[in-house]
Amino acid sequence: MTEAAVERFRALTPSEFFYRNKELAGFSNPARALYQTVRELIENALDATDSHMIRPVIKVVVRREGEDRFFSVTVEDNGIGIPPAHVPQAFGQLLYSSKYVLRQTRGMFGLGAKMAVLYGQMTAGKPVEVVTSTILSKRIHHFKVSINIKSNTPSIVKKGSYSKLSEWHGTSVRIYLEGDWMRSKSKIYEYLKRTAIIAPYADIIFEDPEGNVLYFERSISKLPIPPREVKPHPKGVDLEMLKMMASATKAKTLKDFLVKEFQSVGEVTALRIISRAGLDPRKSPKSLRGHEVERLVRAIKEDDKIKPPKGDHLSFVGPEIIEAGLKAVLKPEFVAAVTRKPSVYGGHAFIVEAGIAYGGEIQPSDKPVLYRYANKIPLLYDEGSDVSRKVIDTIDWGVYGVSFPAPLAVLVHICSTKVPYKGVGKESVADVPEVQKEIELAVREVARRLRRYLMKKRREREEAERAVAIVKYIPELVRSLKKIVGDVKEDMLEKELLKMVNMKLRAMRINSVDEVVVALE
Repeated sequence: MTEAAVERFRALTPSEFFYRNKELAGFSNPARALYQTVRELIENALDATDSHMIRPVIKVVVRREGEDRFFSVTVEDNGIGIPPAHVPQAFGQLLYSSKYVLRQTRGMFGLGAKMAVLYGQMTAGKPVEVVTSTILSKRIHHFKVSINIKSNTPSIVKKGSYSKLSEWHGTSVRIYLEGDWMRSKSKIYEYLKRTAIIAPYADIIFEDPEGNVLYFERSISKLPIPPREVKPHPKGVDLEMLKMMASATKAKTLKDFLVKEFQSVGEVTALRIISRAGLDPRKSPKSLRGHEVERLVRAIKEDDKIKPPKGDHLSFVGPEIIEAGLKAVLKPEFVAAVTRKPSVYGGHAFIVEAGIAYGGEIQPSDKPVLYRYANKIPLLYDEGSDVSRKVIDTIDWGVYGVSFPAPLAVLVHICSTKVPYKGVGKESVADVPEVQKEIELAVREVARRLRRYLMKKRREREEAERAVAIVKYIPELVRSLKKIVGDVKEDMLEKELLKMVNMKLRAMRINSVDEVVVALE
C-alpha cells in the first residue's frame, strides 16, 4: 500500500466543525448572518430578563463600520448580568451554556451567540466586546474575547473593570461582522415586530444603520411565569441517557434511582417497572449491564400507567399577554387567545397557545397571516413546510364567518424542551400528530370566539340598517298620525321617535343614526 493511499484521521473540535459548516447554524451568507446575529443577541437578552422576572429593556444598534459590507451589532439588556468568571467561556467556547438543564429557554444549545462571534471573527477579524455587571456587584466588567478554533477555548484579548456609579445591571454585547443590510433589513424589522407581539412586556429600542429609530413601548406589565428546572420523565429517556444517569446517581438501589431521578415515578410505579424488566429493586444502578439497561428502557416504554410529564418546566405566554401584544402591534378590532393544557409527545411535555386578530389596521389578504413561535422565538423562514401552516390552510374559515380576502392574523406558539423542528435551522416544526392536534384545537377555539363576534357584529349591522330605514319613514309616519289623531306637534313627535331610535343604537354602542349612515356608506 502506497503512502498516498493511507487515510489520515483526526478529531474536530466543535469550533472547527461549525467553522467549516457555519450554514448549519444559519450563517450561510452576509444577509442571513446579520439577521441571525441580531436575533441571537436579542433572544439571550430576553432570557436574561423575563426568565428572572425582570421587565426587559432591550436596546439594539446596528451600525456600518467603515466599508459598506461591515457592521457592528450591539445589544444591551437590563438582565441579571454574567459573573465575570464565566464571560470568556460564555462567548468564546462553543457548547458552553447555562441552558443544559431540563427547563424551557429560548436557546437550547449554547451555540447561537458564539456562532455570531465565530462568524464575526471569520469575516471582520475582531473579537466580541462584552460589558456586564450582575445585580449585586459594585463593579462593571468589560472583556474582548475571541475563539481559539483549534482548541474551542476562549482567548481573552483584553479585560478590566471599574466601579459602578449607577444601579445598572445587565449585559451589553457588540459583535463586528460582514453583513448585507439591504437584503436583511425586511427580515430584521419583521423579527422585531413579531418579538414585540410575543413580548409586549418589553421595551425594545432599535436603531438601524440609516439612523432610523424604532420603538416598541411596553404595553403590559405582566410577565410570563418563569419555568422551573425539573427531573426528566422516564418516557423521554433512551438507552444512553439512562446509562449516563445510572452512572452519575447517588441512589444506592434501582428502586431509589427511579424514584429520585425521574418525575412521575413513585415507589409503586418503580417496583412495577423493575418487576416488568425482571430486575432486583435492591440492585445498584451503577452495576447495570447493557442488556439490563435495555430491559429497563423497554419496561418503561411498555408501561402505560406512568403519569404524563408536568408542565412546570415550561413557560407559556398566557392569553392576556398574547392579546396585549396583538392589540399593541397589529391594532385589530378583535382579538382572542387561548393557552392549552400541557400535552405529551414521545415523553416530552409541550404547550400550544393560539391567538387570533381580525379587522382594524390588519390588511386584507387571500389567506390568514400566520405568526409562528417556538419557545417565544419568532420563526420567519420555511413557513410553507411548518405544521402550523398546514393546520391553518386546512381549516374551512367560512364556517367561522370569514370570507377571503379578509383582515385575519393567526398566532401559534409551541413551547417545549424538545420542540420537533424539521431541520438544524430550527425554522419550521414537523408534522408530529400530537402537536398538530393541539394546534388545530387551539386555533379552532379562538376561531369560534371570532365567529361569535362576527355574528354579533352582523346582527348589529342588520339592526342598524333597519333603524336607518325606520328613520327615513319618520316624517311620513308623523303625518299619518296627525291625520288619525288630529292635533299633533309634528316637530316634537319626530324628535321623540328619533330619540327612541338613537337609544336603541346606543345600546349597540352606536352614538347616532348619522354614525350608522356614515358607516354604511
